[in-house]
Amino acid sequence: MLFTHQLTSFFTQITTYLGKRDFIDHVKHIDPIDGVVLVDPEYVKDGKKVFAHVLAAFRYGREDLDVLGLTFRKDLFLATVQVYPPKTDDQKALTRLQERLLKKLGSNAYPFKFELPPGSPSSVTLQPAPGDTGKPCGVDYELKTYVAESLEEKPHKRDTVRLAIRKLTYATEQPQPQPFSEGEKDFMMSQHPLHVEASLDKGLYYHGETIAVNVIISNRSSRNCKKIKITVRQFADICLFSTAQYKCPVASLESEDGFPVHPSGTLTKVYCLTPLLGENRDKRGLALDGKLKHEDTNLASSTM
Repeated sequence: MLFTHQLTSFFTQITTYLGKRDFIDHVKHIDPIDGVVLVDPEYVKDGKKVFAHVLAAFRYGREDLDVLGLTFRKDLFLATVQVYPPKTDDQKALTRLQERLLKKLGSNAYPFKFELPPGSPSSVTLQPAPGDTGKPCGVDYELKTYVAESLEEKPHKRDTVRLAIRKLTYATEQPQPQPFSEGEKDFMMSQHPLHVEASLDKGLYYHGETIAVNVIISNRSSRNCKKIKITVRQFADICLFSTAQYKCPVASLESEDGFPVHPSGTLTKVYCLTPLLGENRDKRGLALDGKLKHEDTNLASSTM
């Protein structure tokens, strides 16, 4: 499937072709942003040029609060290439998509390609509250192609084509030790503590997968253990003037099955939780994978 955006007016026509809108960070490498721009030769014959521009930005406030030229937006990554006329020193090897598009579109089509740097942020949306208007806070990416006489010139809206794109994280599963943790709880009138061990079946989960938690309780105290509660929480570090960490539960369960665990008793049981966005749509500020228009998305993927 090809994603295209065409700008046509009485004066000009340019069309941008992309093979996809989602570009994946595979941890060891990132998919390049590759595409083709079809140019109207009649419009650019007077020395005008065509540029492609990728911008990643972090919006941390509503647009309607922007005043006195101050915006709640920070640019995180910016890159621009001249598409037409092509520069010989900027030419890179064509991708298969570009080869097919150039063969189909003819001599007035010109390729462009961007390599995102390692560590560039993934597209993230902070879930707005019901009734919030405007663009939500988070990190977004935009590809812009435009006609101008120079790189410094501010392009006119009628000469500009914009496409929203996303950078998402997808890590391949690799063998690794099972996550494990243990803890003890002391009681004032008890000589020995309550000992709890918890381990997961694996260290990496994809969207929609169930997390299996193996729990072992050894009650060496003099108290009865009545029930257990297990919670999956999302941690989000948001850096503004200082770094703040937000914690939000995305799945939880309480169980009394096998309880109470009496003094000197033990319990071994596996509990299953599945964190899903569908059960957390009322939580403002929850981090989600970036959205394109009104398409649905997932809970935000973890980043390293």
